[in-house]
Amino acid sequence: MSDYPDLVNIPFNHSFIKNQFVPGIPQYTVHSLEPGYWVIIQGNNVFLQPGNSSPTLPFGELPDWINPPEMPLTIGEWRGKPLRIFSAYKGCQVRDPFIAEALNAAIQTMDNATLGIGGLARQILHWEQQSCFCAVCGGETLPFSREWGRQCSACSAKQFPKISPCAITLVRRDDELLLVRNAQWPAGRYSLAAGFLSLGESLEECAAREVKEETGIDITDITYVGSQSWPFPSQIMVGFVAQYAGGDLSVDYTELEDARWFPVSQLPTLPPTRSIARRIIDTFCT
Repeated sequence: MSDYPDLVNIPFNHSFIKNQFVPGIPQYTVHSLEPGYWVIIQGNNVFLQPGNSSPTLPFGELPDWINPPEMPLTIGEWRGKPLRIFSAYKGCQVRDPFIAEALNAAIQTMDNATLGIGGLARQILHWEQQSCFCAVCGGETLPFSREWGRQCSACSAKQFPKISPCAITLVRRDDELLLVRNAQWPAGRYSLAAGFLSLGESLEECAAREVKEETGIDITDITYVGSQSWPFPSQIMVGFVAQYAGGDLSVDYTELEDARWFPVSQLPTLPPTRSIARRIIDTFCT
């Protein structure tokens, strides 16, 4: 087992977009000033147009049916051209030749760079929608820094994007892995136990608690191995590997549909390769 494997180059992390995306000072601008690229988000979907080998971001003028706002948000440059983002209204039906692909699709057709910039745009738009008013006094907020900070126009309180830490843990017992299943996942898919950080916890404590609560299993030798930005809507998945320390399997059916020990040689359907869960399994079980 590697002491510290490279788990940085995972989709949704900046490593996949850093050579194509140059951040700028975010601003709402008239989109007709200069041709540029678009990230159009609708829920978990991004609108794309056909490309030579895979779907790409739309460029230039958009068809009338997409109905972009008069002042979309420009966040920088993509491949040397302005990059503008906005949320499509819920009733907008995608039309040929455009497609709508989910950022968390079971089978992905967009490349990792397009996936990454789509995820970043989704996080930014979520923050913009959630931060219009001050959490202290309810006053209107205005941007004050390029790090997406916003300041209240009434009481001057500052706020920054809310990113929720989540521990996700691979548990090994000899040649077996502890895997869990959520009822909302595609049929037959299993993944790693995971959950959100609670007040007063370290991430390692969070990992141990979530595994215990969901499966009844105690763990030890909890070791950090990497992290992944997760734009659903705004999380950071913090990955760990750990060893079985004791306990009998007891599934929390309010959280899970199933949890089992699987032999490494007979694993079930796993998450897509874009996820840190799959990257951890592939890295530490080969």
